[in-house]
Amino acid sequence: MSEVVSFDDHYLVRSSKNARSGTQQPNVFFNRNELGQILQVYGRMVAKAEWRDYAIGETKNACIFAIFHRTADRPLFRIYKEPRLAAKQGAYSVLSQSGRVLKRGKTLAQVLRVFDRKRFQTIEAD
Repeated sequence: MSEVVSFDDHYLVRSSKNARSGTQQPNVFFNRNELGQILQVYGRMVAKAEWRDYAIGETKNACIFAIFHRTADRPLFRIYKEPRLAAKQGAYSVLSQSGRVLKRGKTLAQVLRVFDRKRFQTIEAD
């Protein structure tokens, strides 16, 4: 049979187990400012019809913003936020579809400059 436990008691037991284990790491997310910077670049590329879809995901150590040309394809680019690498290589990185690191840095603005290059400009036909 099941044991009936009040929510208050359950919360106290659960929080004390997590405090003792010491392995509970905080979840990694993009904050509002970071997400605004990413969506500004994303919106500019959507207006040029280069990108059409995105997804946001997370792993134990990172948060990922994936950019797609078509929904069914593999992501063209992935923007990672990995706080554990902040002191070493920088917390932010941009990876290509093949998994190659295009840019890595300590600030998101620095990393997003990779999308300002000439190779990402569209050419209008006459």
